[in-house]
Amino acid sequence: MSQVTLTSPLAMTIGGEVAPTKSSLDVINPSTGAPFAQMPDATADQVDAAFRAAAEAFTEWRKDDAQRRETLRAMADVIAGSVDEIAPILTAEQGKTLSRARTEVAFAVAWLRYYGDLEIPEQVLRDDAEARVIVQHRPLGVVAAIAPFNFPVSTGLAKVATALRAGNTVVLKPSPYTPLATLKVGQLLRRVLPPGVLNIITGSDDLGPMMTTHPLTRGITFTGSTATGQRIAASAANELTRMTLELGGNDAAIVLDDVDPELVASDLFDCAFNNTGQVCIAPKRVYVPRRLRQALLDAFADKARSAKVGDGFAPDTEYGPVNNIRQFERVVGLVDDAVAHGAKVVAGGRAIDGPGYFYEPTILAGVSDGVRVVDEEQFGPALPIVEYSDVDDAVCRANAGKLGLASSVWSADADRAAQVADQLDAGTTWVNAHRGVSPAYPFGGLKWSGLGTEGGLWGLEGLSDVKVLYRNKAASVSRP
Repeated sequence: MSQVTLTSPLAMTIGGEVAPTKSSLDVINPSTGAPFAQMPDATADQVDAAFRAAAEAFTEWRKDDAQRRETLRAMADVIAGSVDEIAPILTAEQGKTLSRARTEVAFAVAWLRYYGDLEIPEQVLRDDAEARVIVQHRPLGVVAAIAPFNFPVSTGLAKVATALRAGNTVVLKPSPYTPLATLKVGQLLRRVLPPGVLNIITGSDDLGPMMTTHPLTRGITFTGSTATGQRIAASAANELTRMTLELGGNDAAIVLDDVDPELVASDLFDCAFNNTGQVCIAPKRVYVPRRLRQALLDAFADKARSAKVGDGFAPDTEYGPVNNIRQFERVVGLVDDAVAHGAKVVAGGRAIDGPGYFYEPTILAGVSDGVRVVDEEQFGPALPIVEYSDVDDAVCRANAGKLGLASSVWSADADRAAQVADQLDAGTTWVNAHRGVSPAYPFGGLKWSGLGTEGGLWGLEGLSDVKVLYRNKAASVSRP
């Protein structure tokens, strides 16, 4: 295993200055289950200092649209040129393979470039002899951004890019499980960002409520669990703070009866187990027709048994560990519960001996709706295969429940699949794919999977106020 050595403490960035703290928290390497570094544990005073710095910077930052775009492009250049510094830290703290860590950094660069290049068209509602009426997008102020542990760099910088392009300033907090790569990003971006425009703080989950209820917070962008999102929404209600919440998903994939089982299982397996299943839009339950059930189970099982699980720095590793002990224990509990309710473990089904949070890629059969591993988001390397006999019934079961983030339909006939896809209640539904996210696409969940939208002009609008400017051309108010 390659070791990551942090040559100097990675401190927080507040007001453009390095902000160390007197106390720190351990960061755990998920491949060993042991501490390998420490992160600063911000105090309440430092949280307040970060918001005050952002509020002070907002006055000037909001004024110059061209400068904002130029700065976002410069940020993209810095991060793109530093991938070899960021990716190894990300692998060490998150567990994903080094190649996937590099891909994550590249995706963060794509978000920065997209919003740096994005032109915001003037929306003219009326322009005649009597009046000119336009719609303006105005920045909110200081945005509190909270990123998750699975994609801390790409999700964090996507939030930052959107907020900054809209003219806001930002206080960003990464997950306490994966703070170090984001701290490195903050260290690098000090070269190109005006002081106070982006402030990065780290510490325990207790910082989140301090951020979302801070009196200077005018916008919140959060990715994480539905339960946490509900608490954020409740706490923000008193100040009517604008928010974008990307929450839990329990994505259903419906396989129709005309597919090649080997091809579909291969594609779906990699989508479901990408980042060891710790992807909000990964397939979490696969509905398969009775006629193809055994062929699909065999194909999924073959993929699971041949998957190479190990340390993310090893060149032949395909799937790393679960990121943290809490999520690891959740996966163990869901699989054990499924077996207790009659599920058959077709492949995997147990923790891998040795240190770290490694769990075998697991395929479950003989399980259906009403069992936790089907009804809940497992967010780990366990995939239930659910049999159906009628497509309409499969759609009804896929739509059941309170979550609606994404879904997919698989068929040799894309038109037939699209007709089924149109019936699914999800923010995104793919045909013959289960991934395909772009900075230019709107992304958000239905039902309990979120509020608001990220990506494209839609994401920018979510972190903006709308103002109508009405100019009366006909009136005369001059002195005669």
